[in-house]
Amino acid sequence: MEFKNISEQVIQKYREDETLMIRLFVQWCKNYELDPNALYKKAYPYQLENEALKNVIESDDGFDEFHIDNETMLDVLQLFGNEDLAFVVADEIQLLQRKK
Repeated sequence: MEFKNISEQVIQKYREDETLMIRLFVQWCKNYELDPNALYKKAYPYQLENEALKNVIESDDGFDEFHIDNETMLDVLQLFGNEDLAFVVADEIQLLQRKK
C-alpha cells in the first residue's frame, strides 16, 4: 500500500515538473515571438495535438514577465528527454541570432 502511494507521488511530481517545462517552453516562445504549436509540430510531426501544451497556452497565467534564456531552455528540454524539440529550438536560436 505504501509503495503505491510513493509511486503516485512520483508520477504526480513528474507531471508537475513536465508542466513547468512546458510553461517555460511556451514563455520562451513568447519571448521571441515564436509559435509553440508550430515548433512542437516541427519536432514531433507525427504526434497528435499535445493536450498539455494546449492547456498551458490556454491558461496563460501571467508568466509573461519572465525571460528564459536560450541555454536554460535547451537544458530543460534535454533534461526531460525532449531531444527532438531541443534540436528545433537550437535551430530557432541560430535563426534568431542571424537576425540580430
